[in-house]
Amino acid sequence: MNDLESKLLALLGGRDYLPLNVPELLRALGLPPNRQQSLQRTLRTCEQSGRIARIKGNRYILPGEADLIPGRIRMNRQGKGFLQPDDPGLKEIVIPESATSTALHEDRVLVRRDVRPKGLRPDVPPPATGSVVRILERQRKHFVGTLQRGRQFLFVIPDDPRMPHDFYVPEPRDVGRPARVGDKVVVELRAWESRHTNPEGEVIEVLGAPDEEGVDMLSVLRQYNLSLHFPKKVLQEARAHGTTVQPADLSGREDCRKHRVITIDPDDAKDFDDAICLEKASAGQWKLWVHIADVSHYVSPGTALDDEARRRGNSTYLVDRVIPMLPEALSNELCSLKPRVDRLTKCVEFLLAGDGRVLKTRFYPAVIHSQRRFSYREVLELLQGKPADPIERMLHDANQLAQRIRRQRFKAGSLELDFPERKIRLDEQGQVACIEKVENDISHQLIEEFMLLANEAVATRLMQQNIAAVYRVHEEPDEKRLQEYREEVLGHNVACGNLRQRSEIQKLLRKLGTISIGPALKIGFLKSLMRARYAVEPLGHYGLAKKRYTHFTSPIRRYADLVVHRALFQKHHGATQSLREIAEHISGTERNSADAERDSKDVKMFAYLKGQIASGRPERYSALVTDVRNFGFFVDVPGLAMSGLVPLSTVADDFYAFDVQRSLLVGRRTRRVIRLGDQVEVQVSKVDSFKKQVDFQLAGDGKTSGGRGRRRQGRGGQSDRRPAAGRRRRRR
Repeated sequence: MNDLESKLLALLGGRDYLPLNVPELLRALGLPPNRQQSLQRTLRTCEQSGRIARIKGNRYILPGEADLIPGRIRMNRQGKGFLQPDDPGLKEIVIPESATSTALHEDRVLVRRDVRPKGLRPDVPPPATGSVVRILERQRKHFVGTLQRGRQFLFVIPDDPRMPHDFYVPEPRDVGRPARVGDKVVVELRAWESRHTNPEGEVIEVLGAPDEEGVDMLSVLRQYNLSLHFPKKVLQEARAHGTTVQPADLSGREDCRKHRVITIDPDDAKDFDDAICLEKASAGQWKLWVHIADVSHYVSPGTALDDEARRRGNSTYLVDRVIPMLPEALSNELCSLKPRVDRLTKCVEFLLAGDGRVLKTRFYPAVIHSQRRFSYREVLELLQGKPADPIERMLHDANQLAQRIRRQRFKAGSLELDFPERKIRLDEQGQVACIEKVENDISHQLIEEFMLLANEAVATRLMQQNIAAVYRVHEEPDEKRLQEYREEVLGHNVACGNLRQRSEIQKLLRKLGTISIGPALKIGFLKSLMRARYAVEPLGHYGLAKKRYTHFTSPIRRYADLVVHRALFQKHHGATQSLREIAEHISGTERNSADAERDSKDVKMFAYLKGQIASGRPERYSALVTDVRNFGFFVDVPGLAMSGLVPLSTVADDFYAFDVQRSLLVGRRTRRVIRLGDQVEVQVSKVDSFKKQVDFQLAGDGKTSGGRGRRRQGRGGQSDRRPAAGRRRRRR
């Protein structure tokens, strides 16, 4: 912040300040007339950042004086907005669809908060609401869509269902190849003045026909602005470090090359950024070394490498490729903790009690020589047998210790939120070959617990030393959402206590793991949670029940971890304001990558399912009923890692009436019941690539199966958003 900005904000924050326009501000600040342009630039910068607001008469005030809240808006597919205020002390603000103006997903906006009259307050206060009054900054100006021709004009239907309107576009010119109706194109937003009219744009790139090879993934890359290639200067800086650790790199490092250091990763991983070693220290005590790739040794602030890593924010794992944060010369080679070569690390060394309690920690730079690279599958097999050598013995000891730490974590209030994940394997033609189930088994948990321990230890040290840094935060859920969820659970005759108490949530989650309706209700709980993000304030992690938590263990693929490495080991790593901007930016790139990863799976799955429909022999899948409405019921299909709707119009065996009180469907003739938690068999019936939706139909005769009888029993009872999980894709 420069001197003029400081004086301006101090003036606007004064007790007796009245809204002033530019000439009046010039006089109030004691500036000569020739400084007017400089003042206007400062006003424009402060307004765009949301630090000041311009009101009627082109007068300026601090936003809070008029209940104006700057922040970033996120849109859902129904058009509703949710503002994450810049002020960390303010809670999320809900923006009704009618009040979003021309705001788009992830835009920075200024929202006028609705102020309710004082009076009686309910036990659970309603969520704050507001309306968008100004767009401060467009997050995106380029959109991917399908070119269509109307009677008088061309238009583009956007792929993103959160974009509520089609784009009007002129005839494409100078775009490299002819644009045909039906082609996938990239359109640049030009003007959009009112949400009641369509935005105007211009086609700047033609990607090709939707079924043309490679266009599906190219559309995802363009939609989310993911760069396949690194700038030349970035590649030059990465290659300049060479391919091996040099003797000069070892200065000031502890030599851990004789330790039994190992890595455990997915079988297809190439960037190994964490390694462990465990030894018996004494009777009832253990020494644990958690080694993390020392990316900060090679990537310095102010370099092209650092600028590009910060811009990308994180690596993105699409279904058919990885878009790395760092060039492969570093991410897959010099920084990657490959076996049988020297590598530089930042180490967290623990002295642990036999039950997993941390007795002492040390933090230092080190050099290692990993002795063996394991996949999760290999570790699971080894843990199910007897150890054959010292490394395998270490793995068995590490597993037992990790499970003790895990039990302590859940005893302290951590929530069990993991679901099995599905990994899509593609064939050589880029088509879906198979879908594998990935369980969070003990091999994953072994590494997970040690990484969580390191993340917490680093956050604790940073807070103890009052070092400005970036923290991983997961805030408490909104009380109203929890109350609504509790009422839903009780509506299904499932006992549920006060969910403001963590012990009651744990009790409920354990209960849900034992009943047929449980998985469906657990999905509902995940939707009631806030999304984890980055912040400079150590707000703690609700899901993990940790008051001190950050990200330290994946600097190859997360810029947040690189920032934390610098904070812990380097002085003058960044001012709080710049760290705040970084935290907001990388929270956005993480969300962008998550959306891109989901869409990359969807485009492959849509093609796969369309092929099933075209064949006339769609496969049958087990599915779980997760919601029941008067027009049909929603199902989660684990075998496809997808959800979709079963419209009642496709259920041909009967006419079904919706019982709104008990949220179930009842066949008028057969008295067959369809309710939340039912297990059904489905087949794909319709794929809508525009809306990104899949409709299913009941397979066979449409009978449901599962824990309850399908005839009406005369009673209404039963017979993530979450912090991301998974190791390679874990975002806790």
